[in-house]
This record gives sequence, C-alpha cells and structure tokens, in this order.
Amino acid sequence: MAETVYILCGLTSLLCAVLLFRGYKQSHARLLFWSALCFLGLTINNVFLFLDMVIFPDIDFAHWRSGSALIALLPLLYGLIWESE
Repeated sequence: MAETVYILCGLTSLLCAVLLFRGYKQSHARLLFWSALCFLGLTINNVFLFLDMVIFPDIDFAHWRSGSALIALLPLLYGLIWESE
C-alpha cells in the first residue's frame, strides 16, 4: 500500500508541475514559472523517496532526498522574494 502512495504522490507533483508550466505559457506570470520549477524538483524528491523506501531499502537516500527538497524550494523562494510586483 505504501508503494502506491509514493507513486501517487510523485505523479501528483508531476501533474502540478505540468499544469503550472501550462499556466505560465498562457499567462506569462513569473510566479507560475517558479512554482512549476519547485514542483518539478518535488517530483524528483518523490522519486528519491520511492527509490529509498521501495527499490533500495538497504541504501540510505536521506541526504539525496533532503538535498533535492532544498533545491526544489529555492526557485519558489526566489520567485516569492525577488519577483514580487
């Protein structure tokens, strides 16, 4: 059951990224772009979670998951601070 939840979380993050990129393409609102990059990074974070918990349970991917989450949030943080209008 946990594997299904991990896969659904990854697919949800990917769907959010795709929808945000589509919204950015239509409206050119820069915050949508930074949010889409964030969700793309969170998709990668969910892939690391799936690899850590399901595929390679003996290998610790905690540092990779934390690093990818940090890198994923940086574009959104940049967009929220420096792209305000």
